[in-house]
Amino acid sequence: MLSIGSAKLSKLVLKSSRSESLTDSLGFFLLLMIGILGNLHILLNFAYIKIIEKKLLPTNIIHVALSLANLVIIVSRILLQFLKAIGVQHLLDDTMCKIFVYSYRVSRAMSICMTSLLSIHQSVLIAPNSRLWSFLKQQIAKNILVIIILILLINLIIYRNGIMHATSNNNSTTSPYTLQLVYCYMVYFTYHTYIVNGATFASRDFLFVGMMAMASSYIVYALVRHAKSIKGKRSSDKVQGRSAEFKASRAVILLVTLYVLLFGFDNSMWIYTLTLTNVRPDMNEIRIALACSYSALSPIVIIATNPKLQQWTKLLYSKVLYWKQSRNM
Repeated sequence: MLSIGSAKLSKLVLKSSRSESLTDSLGFFLLLMIGILGNLHILLNFAYIKIIEKKLLPTNIIHVALSLANLVIIVSRILLQFLKAIGVQHLLDDTMCKIFVYSYRVSRAMSICMTSLLSIHQSVLIAPNSRLWSFLKQQIAKNILVIIILILLINLIIYRNGIMHATSNNNSTTSPYTLQLVYCYMVYFTYHTYIVNGATFASRDFLFVGMMAMASSYIVYALVRHAKSIKGKRSSDKVQGRSAEFKASRAVILLVTLYVLLFGFDNSMWIYTLTLTNVRPDMNEIRIALACSYSALSPIVIIATNPKLQQWTKLLYSKVLYWKQSRNM
C-alpha cells in the first residue's frame, strides 16, 4: 500500500513538474518572440528612415540604443531561459557563462540608462525657452551619440569585475551565497560580498529610477500646465507645434511607468532574496521574467506611440503590397 501511494505521489509530482515546465517554456517563448520582433521592427524602421532622410532625431537615436540593449538582454537571458525550459541542459561552459552574464548586466544597465536619458531629454525639450534650457537642448541634440557612447563605456568598465563570480559549475563550491542564473551561477564566498554586490547594483537602479521619476514628474507638471494654456486656443499654429512635443512626452511617461512597475516587482523580490542563504530556482525564474519583460514589452509602447514609426511602417507595408501585386500581374 505504501509503495502504491508513493508511486501515485511520484506521478503527481512529475505531472506537476511537466505542467510548470510547459508554462515556463510558453511564457519565455512569447517574451522571446515579442521582444525580438518588436525591437527588430524599431531598428529596421529607423535604419530605413536614416537612409531616406539622412538623419535621426535625438529621441529616435535613444530609441535605437534602447532597442539594441533590449535585443542583447533577450538573447543573453530570455533565449537561454527558454532553452532551459524546453529541456536543453549544460549549454554553457565557464567562459561562455562569463560572456553571457557580462553581456546581460551591461545591456540591462544600458536599458535603464537609456530610459532615464529619454525621460530627461524629453523634460528638457518641453522646458521653457530660457537661455539655460535652450543651451541644454542644443548640447543634447548635438552630442546625443557621444553621451550614449560615454554611458556605454562607463557600464563596460563598471561590470568588468563582476564576471569573476560567474561559473557554469556549482559543484566546486559549498558557498551558500550563490545565485542561479539559467545555466550559470554567481558564487559569492562571503555574506559581505553577497550583500555589497546586491546593494551596489540595487542602489544604481534606484538612482536612475529616481531620475526617471523626477523627469517624469516635471513632464506631468508641464502637461497639466499645457492643457490649461490651450483652452480656447486649439487652432493656433504655435500650440499645434507644441502639441507634438507633448504627445511625445505622454509616450515617455508610459514607457517610464512600465519600467518602474516592472522594476518595483523585480527589486522587491531581489531585496527579499538578500535575506535568504539559498534562493530557490523558481524565484530566480520569476525575477528573470520580470527583469526581462521590459525589454520585450517596451517596443510595443514605442511603436504604438511613435508617429514616425507608424508613418514609415505604413509606407513600407504599402510598398511591399504594391511589389507583390505587380509580381502577380
